[in-house]
Amino acid sequence: MTVSALIEPAALAARLADDNLVIFDASWHMPAAARSGRAEYEAAHIPGALFFDIDAISDRATDLPHMLPSESDFAAAMCAAGVGNDSDIVVYDAHGLFSAARAWWMLRAFGHERVSVLNGGLPAWRAAGLPLSSDAEEAKKDASFVARLQPTKLRSKRQVTDNLITRREQIVDARSAPRFSGSVAEPRPGLRSGRIPGSFNVPYTDLLDDEGIRLRSSAEIAAIFQNAGADPSRPITTSCGSGVTACVLTLALSVAGFPDVAVYDGSWAEWGADHAAPIEAD
Repeated sequence: MTVSALIEPAALAARLADDNLVIFDASWHMPAAARSGRAEYEAAHIPGALFFDIDAISDRATDLPHMLPSESDFAAAMCAAGVGNDSDIVVYDAHGLFSAARAWWMLRAFGHERVSVLNGGLPAWRAAGLPLSSDAEEAKKDASFVARLQPTKLRSKRQVTDNLITRREQIVDARSAPRFSGSVAEPRPGLRSGRIPGSFNVPYTDLLDDEGIRLRSSAEIAAIFQNAGADPSRPITTSCGSGVTACVLTLALSVAGFPDVAVYDGSWAEWGADHAAPIEAD
């Protein structure tokens, strides 16, 4: 069964009673925002939704932020949330389209294809006048989830370094233009300013509509990548500050019909901290 990468609020509302459906609020905020995704979820969420904690469901053995966990740790988190390998999953966030893409990618990276992102997220749900809840939600019982990491969906620093020579893949950076050019300081302390040599810049916000909450059309998405110098029909690895908004690019390319995309999980949090890693800056 093919599952669309996006689902609209009305379509999700019609499925709230579906026993096979698991909804995740994957809201995450940059540390400087001083906001708590979990606290906001507890105050108001889509009825039945559980909280997907991107920071908690991560590799706790590294100092890098929210790196992918092991297969066993991810499987345990999904089982605890009542997710089975046959579950239909919808993820959303409080921004509209931001961190939900990271949860979408994580599930797919561990082999779960039956996952969609709520287009427009919580803002679109609210705008449609659909119900919200502050109830404490309970996960479905007796779930069994087997996680199988898909190596084609992610890249390590070693692979990105090797690609500087082979140029087999295009590196596309989702950070803002000033961060990509190196003209401003990085928000995380200790990171150099600049970019991976030879990379292209598609700020993730360019892929969102005028409200800043939904993806643009497939034709617009393809044109945006092409205008940035990237060929969406060739292999792409996406990157960003810490592996969150890179997934917005990955989602957008998938929606536009270009699924041959991987995510550099460490992104600039890893590359920018390594003074042996080459960088470019304007």
